[in-house]
Amino acid sequence: MPSALIPALVAGAVLIVLARPLSVVLALTPLRVPWREQIFLSWSGLRGAVPIVLALIALTRGFPGAQRLVDVVFVLVVLLTVVQGITLPLVVRWLGLSRPEQGREMEVDSAALDEMDAELLQIRVPRPSRLHGVYLAELRLPTGAVLSLVVRNGEGFTPESTTRLEEGDQLLVVTTARNRDAVEQRIRAVHRAGRLARWLGETGA
Repeated sequence: MPSALIPALVAGAVLIVLARPLSVVLALTPLRVPWREQIFLSWSGLRGAVPIVLALIALTRGFPGAQRLVDVVFVLVVLLTVVQGITLPLVVRWLGLSRPEQGREMEVDSAALDEMDAELLQIRVPRPSRLHGVYLAELRLPTGAVLSLVVRNGEGFTPESTTRLEEGDQLLVVTTARNRDAVEQRIRAVHRAGRLARWLGETGA
């Protein structure tokens, strides 16, 4: 490998200073690509395993000097990857191509629920209650309502469909204003008759 260092440096200098810039100019000038972007493409270039694989083809075919070619290409790829990879952010800033990221900041605002035509219901599961042991999926709240938070033993968590309600739980239900009565009646019905409230004729009225 040490014997391949000098040839690799010479080949790298030719690629960076002459070959790659010339090929980029010839390819992109007719497409009216700005010169700053052409310089960026000239400096970044493509590096990786492909040149090494191509050099290995000569080695497997047994061509004279193929081993030296593989060594030079390997050193060249490593050098260009390290040098250009480290300096690429500096080149981007020097060329003025860096743009502030857009769309990454999310706007978060507080709004009164009445402005969103929604209501927040706070419910405490009493003792005793047939809500105890009911899975969230079995609660079957009306469309437009969701059980967003459960506070149990002083700790809040976001419930899942497999969450089972327990006596003493505090429930926060977000619902559209027009569905509030239906949500309240459904929760009262399950409290009185359990998960089969609807089948038992309990409406929560």
